[in-house]
Amino acid sequence: MTSTVVNAPPAVYATGVAKVYGSGDAAVHALRGVSVAFARSAFTAIMGPSGSGKSTLMHCLAGLDAVDQGSVTIGDAEITRLSDKQLTHLRRDRIGFIFQSFNLLPTLSAEQNILLPLELAGRKPDRQWMDHVIGAVGLRDRLSHRPSELSGGQQQRVACARALVHRPEVIFADEPTGNLDSRSGSEVLGFLRSSVRELGQTIVMVTHDPVAASYADRVVFLRDGQITSEMYQPTPETVLDALKKLEA
Repeated sequence: MTSTVVNAPPAVYATGVAKVYGSGDAAVHALRGVSVAFARSAFTAIMGPSGSGKSTLMHCLAGLDAVDQGSVTIGDAEITRLSDKQLTHLRRDRIGFIFQSFNLLPTLSAEQNILLPLELAGRKPDRQWMDHVIGAVGLRDRLSHRPSELSGGQQQRVACARALVHRPEVIFADEPTGNLDSRSGSEVLGFLRSSVRELGQTIVMVTHDPVAASYADRVVFLRDGQITSEMYQPTPETVLDALKKLEA
């Protein structure tokens, strides 16, 4: 990682974030005062055992779930202070999402699915940028196909292009290779890696897969709703070792 990435202001940061589900004896403390920053133009993975709070943290960072304590800031916007309407606009204009289940509309073509965020925002596509993104994900000859006519890997690449097309400040990826075979997963992860390196994209990814995490610049580890450690320049082996220690 270059010093410019390390020294740049973070794209996203959380301060003292707590999240509790339920109340009384049934209360589940999903996050316990988490403070963490995510560097701009970097690829960060969030990992931890089942129930560690990694998905909850991503949902709070992305404004999909409200925090009970603390604050979350994206760029210059403290999203925990925004109204529902302001938060909806911020998610639409400044955040990209990639989900495990692709979340493509079955009646739309690949191209229409990619352009959907711009249509919803009432913005015209930057055709030069869109052409670059479509070339990067290797879908130029699949744009007229509907999701049912595409493989799982191709559908996820459509989702990646959709997340990138409006040039968001950050992309949140929730288990993006969870429904893919290893070859398709490698293609998608390779694209995400290159979007950081070549396009300057910021990506925060939740994953349980040490191989997927090895594509990131940095891995943040959670256990019982708290960050326990982090690792730079991860490999599948070093990530696996760290996870074994967490689960011991």
